[in-house]
Amino acid sequence: MRLTLYTDYCLRVLMYLGVKEDRFATISEIAERYDISRNHVMKVVYGLSQSDYIRTVRGKNGGMYLQRAPESINLGALIRDTEQDLALVECFAPDNRCVITPSCRLTHILGDALKAFFAELDKHTLADLLTTRDDMRELLGIRGIPVVQAAKSG
Repeated sequence: MRLTLYTDYCLRVLMYLGVKEDRFATISEIAERYDISRNHVMKVVYGLSQSDYIRTVRGKNGGMYLQRAPESINLGALIRDTEQDLALVECFAPDNRCVITPSCRLTHILGDALKAFFAELDKHTLADLLTTRDDMRELLGIRGIPVVQAAKSG
């Protein structure tokens, strides 16, 4: 199984915001720090804001921040939200036309593997990915930036 770039970028954006904690981040900043397309980051930010993972504030001093505490963002739920197609093989899809599906063990084995994959992810939250915040800040070039609480509460 391979996660899409969209899910990968969603995880990266959330980790970045988690490392910045109560500070705003911008799309350009995140795209630059990860060396990924600004357009990709825009799409990811839009999706994450629509799903209430992040909050965006428009304007000159705007940006984005985590809508929820990292401890409340479950990785299994996030990946279920961001992956469009979890059909590992044709027989998982609604339009399955494989003739051996009724007697094929692969369907059951892969189904069990997918359940195990999500069972493990369901044990973890974004907070688990942020245990090395100081190292991540260093690698991402995040310096001490003033906290912007006033704009968040408004």
